[in-house]
Amino acid sequence: MGEQHTVKFPQEVIDEYAALGVDLPALFSAGHLGTRMGVQIVEASADRVVGTMPVEGNTQPYGLLHGGASAVLAETIGSVGAMLHGGSTKIAVGVDLNCTHHRGVRSGLVTGVATPVHRGRTSATYEIAITDEDGKRVCSARLTCVLKDAPTG
Repeated sequence: MGEQHTVKFPQEVIDEYAALGVDLPALFSAGHLGTRMGVQIVEASADRVVGTMPVEGNTQPYGLLHGGASAVLAETIGSVGAMLHGGSTKIAVGVDLNCTHHRGVRSGLVTGVATPVHRGRTSATYEIAITDEDGKRVCSARLTCVLKDAPTG
């Protein structure tokens, strides 16, 4: 956990941000919380975001993956998708997160895949499927983000 990891953004997205003087791969991270929890983004575009998180260190007292940890993974990757949909002139702010937990996981790595349900001018909604290493669904989530104008400066 805490190690540096390069996110795979589509080249056209990197170019869009580079034209504004922003090094998108260097700028993006899962934030301090995501870093503490070991969240890593392994693929990112407005059409699909994939992230992983270790179970170890993210469990509740019974030794199972904490539901809040699944929520952190879901909101992180859904927000990345919404941010990429909104483009460099918008910021994505999560306003609704729903998680249904299907099964417990005690070890290994979970993988979340976020895909768009709705991508509009002022909001974006992503469905997130989190699975264990055997491909069994651990959690189904849905995130809606409002797309606000980015501050100009």
